[in-house]
Amino acid sequence: MTVHQDLRRPDASTDAVPDLDETTRRPGTTAEWWRSAVIYQIYPRSFSDSSGDGIGDLPGITARLGALDALGVDAIWLSPFMTSPQKDAGYDVTDYCDVDPIFGTLSDFDALLARAHSLGIRVIVDLVPNHSSDQHEWFQQALTAAPGSPERARYIFREGKGPEGQEPPNNWQSIFGGPAWTRITEADGTPGQWYLHLFDSSQPDFDWSQEEVKQEFRRILRFWLDRGVDGFRVDVAHGLVKDQDFPDYTPDADAASMGGEATPAPYFEQSAVHEVYRDWRLVLEEYAGDRALCGEAWVSSVEKAALWVRPDEMHQTFNFQYLEASWDAQQLRGVINDSLRAFTAVGAPSTWVLSNHDVVRHATRLALTGENPQGTGIGPDYPGLPDRETGLARARAATALMLALPGSAYIYQGEELGLDEVHDLPDEARQDPTWFRTAGERYGRDGCRVPLPWAADADDFGFTAGGTPWLPQPERWRGLARDVQQADPDSTLSLYRRMLSLRSEHDLGLGELNWLGGRSEQVLMFSNQDVVVLANTGTSSVPLPTGHEVLLASSALEGDEVPGDCTVWLRRHAG
Repeated sequence: MTVHQDLRRPDASTDAVPDLDETTRRPGTTAEWWRSAVIYQIYPRSFSDSSGDGIGDLPGITARLGALDALGVDAIWLSPFMTSPQKDAGYDVTDYCDVDPIFGTLSDFDALLARAHSLGIRVIVDLVPNHSSDQHEWFQQALTAAPGSPERARYIFREGKGPEGQEPPNNWQSIFGGPAWTRITEADGTPGQWYLHLFDSSQPDFDWSQEEVKQEFRRILRFWLDRGVDGFRVDVAHGLVKDQDFPDYTPDADAASMGGEATPAPYFEQSAVHEVYRDWRLVLEEYAGDRALCGEAWVSSVEKAALWVRPDEMHQTFNFQYLEASWDAQQLRGVINDSLRAFTAVGAPSTWVLSNHDVVRHATRLALTGENPQGTGIGPDYPGLPDRETGLARARAATALMLALPGSAYIYQGEELGLDEVHDLPDEARQDPTWFRTAGERYGRDGCRVPLPWAADADDFGFTAGGTPWLPQPERWRGLARDVQQADPDSTLSLYRRMLSLRSEHDLGLGELNWLGGRSEQVLMFSNQDVVVLANTGTSSVPLPTGHEVLLASSALEGDEVPGDCTVWLRRHAG
């Protein structure tokens, strides 16, 4: 078993972590960092394992931060690493102010934060305010307390329907499949009340109408802000508040599991949720250094998404309309126009994202020909699997388009390597609650969470220092390992480095998009600062514009022609 020296645990420091001050803003600007940042999402259990247990950890991340510095990102977002029984990979939290032992310790977190800040990389942590684990101290107290007690009031407990209360309070279904209500047994052994869980039954929803819940999350925010974090990504940011009448609700047959319908579900997009983030904004403004909130809000339009980033609420929200757009020039142009218009109207930057830990990786997704509902995942029997060459070409071209847009962009770990969705995981290896709650009808999200390949010739591709990766890595990833791509100037990794370097050099994140016409319907062409971008989403080649120097191309050009599924960045010659 090969143990790489760069996976050794760093010396943990308990010293206070310095904040990144105003001097870290881009030279010559006064814009806050989050308006133009490229933010790299780390899924900790799949990034790098230093302990040898097969699960990625915080020291593993710290040891690999040099690779992200070389990539050129401005910030990292860490998916949950707080104390958790890990029934939903950390999105079921028992202690919001500590590190789960499988990931390390608070000292390990402080060491990670200090190392990131020393490299000029900001750190955003994931916060899960919609629900806790059923092992959380509060929920355990609720189970032993009486109906109507203050302990039960922290969560959403209700009496059941029917003569004996044997039916759930309403017909709501869990996002992971099955009923969204579970009945408890009271302390005296009798059947009792029901509690709401929009996700797994091990994830009871908080009642955000209760002041005690609001106070607790103010405390949690300050705990991490005091340690020096630069912001929070807020899980299910559209779902904290529920319609207090709890009406029956059946979503449309083709509705996405996380929302986004024109008429919102009674557990999503309730107006009172905005008061929560106005309150949080005030907490962040107690701290120097441009601390930021980014919301995961699955809504039906960018105009609705912009409601989460009004001047007194969040700073960013994910642009899921962009993520869900097809590789189609006209559809992309519409989403880009709508996004810039809606977010500019409220003084916020648009964000751009193509992949994350919940969706099929875009190196696969952009070439799928069948249905792909969010959160459902794909498996070996999926009808319409693309060839990987087409998927990768589209992924590279789509990312080159995205990183040329003004605003802030998100990169999901491994996309810089061109990793595809691992659709062919063995059934016995799957761990997503969706797989189990639907009896295998939905594959879930394991396919985008497979551990990263760092070294082609190392055991387990260098991900772990001796263990078995928690999800198996496909052999086809050997050629995509980071060490292989570092030596290849035409690799996807080299392309990402070039794009991020040019994006910073030309300050594209703080630029302005101007559409350029005169091309076919399969082409998008625009300028941003002094860069001209041409994205060919079609299958036939189109000519390069004359009088321009090619800065980069997502795939090899055909003389003076841009092939299909290719994006080029150009600079107009002087004179």
